[in-house]
Amino acid sequence: MKPYFLILLLSAIAVSAQSGRVKPAESPTPKPKGNSPIVYAPTNNDRPRLATPTPTPRSDDGEITVDSTLVPIPVTVFDANGRAVTNLKLSDFELNIDGKLANIEEVSRSETPVRLAMLFDNSSSVVIAREFEKDAALKFFRRVIRPEKDLAALFSVATVTKLEQPFTSEISSLTRSIEMFAEPTGATALLDGVILAADYLNAVPGRRVIVIVSDGDDTVSDSTLEQALRALQLSNVQVYVVKTTDFENYKRTGSRRGNANIRQLAAERRMLEFANQTGGMVHSPLDERELDEAFRQIIAALSQQYILSYYPDDTRTDRGQFREISLAVKGNPNLTVRTRKGYYVPKR
Repeated sequence: MKPYFLILLLSAIAVSAQSGRVKPAESPTPKPKGNSPIVYAPTNNDRPRLATPTPTPRSDDGEITVDSTLVPIPVTVFDANGRAVTNLKLSDFELNIDGKLANIEEVSRSETPVRLAMLFDNSSSVVIAREFEKDAALKFFRRVIRPEKDLAALFSVATVTKLEQPFTSEISSLTRSIEMFAEPTGATALLDGVILAADYLNAVPGRRVIVIVSDGDDTVSDSTLEQALRALQLSNVQVYVVKTTDFENYKRTGSRRGNANIRQLAAERRMLEFANQTGGMVHSPLDERELDEAFRQIIAALSQQYILSYYPDDTRTDRGQFREISLAVKGNPNLTVRTRKGYYVPKR
C-alpha cells in the first residue's frame, strides 16, 4: 500500500471514531414570537447560556432601546408608611459606584413599557399550593399588565423549564395557558429557569421584570445562585417573588412558619437574593387579603419607578468586572430606596 493511501485511510478511521461523540447544542436564545415551545432540560454538560449585557436607554417614543454603555438603574422610593415617593428630582439622588460619587445623566419616570416573564413553579414540591399559585398568577396578570403597553410571557418550571406562552399583551392568552397547565410533577430547576428567562428578556427592549411564583426550592439545576444573579444583572432584570412557602406551611401545620429545615432556609435565601440584588421585592402571602396587598405593592413599585441613567467610565481592563451600586436620597435617611446592587462591565 502506498504511503499516501495509508495516511488517507488512517485519517478516515480517526474521523469515524470521533463522529460518535456529539457535542450538546447550546441552549438557543428564545425569540419573542412563535408558537413552538422552548424547553430547557438540564444536563451536566449543557448549562443555559448566560445573557450578554444589553444596557437600555430611551427612544423618542418612550420605549427603551439598546446602548452599549448606559447602565439603567430602576429605583423605587418608599416613605416610612410604605407609600411610594413620586416627587423626587435628579438633584435629590446621590449615586456611588464602588464607593465613589458618580454622575447621573438624567432621571425619568416609569411610563416605559414593561417586558415581564413569569416563572410558574409546576413541580411536585408545590402540590399543596397548586390552586393558590394559579390564582396568584391569574390575578397578577389581570392587575399588573397594561395591554396597551406591556408584554408578558409565561414559563413553567419543573425538571425542565418550558415557555408556555411567548410574549403577548393578551391577558386571555396568558390566562388560558395557566388554566391548561398539566398536573405538577417532577423536580425543580428554578435557577436554570431564571437564567433562561433572563436570556429571553434580553432579546427585547423595555423594563425587564421576572416574577417568580414558587416556594423557592431547587433540586436539579446545573446552575448556581451566583450564575443566576449574574445573568439577571447582565440582562438588567428586576425580580419580584410571590413565595408560597407560608401558605404551604399553614396548610401542613397551621402555622405560617412551619418547621424550618435546611432546604427551606436555602430557598428563603435564594428568593431574598434575587429580589435584593435586583431591586425587587419578596412577598409571602398567606391568604387572599395578603395576596391582594402583595400585588398592590408590586403594582406601586412598577408604576412609580424612577429610571436613572448612568454612563460608566470603565476602561478596557475593567471588562467583566462587577461594580457595586449604592443609591440614596439626599437629606432623607428615613426613606427606603430599592434598586439594583450593581452591574457588570460589558466585555465588549
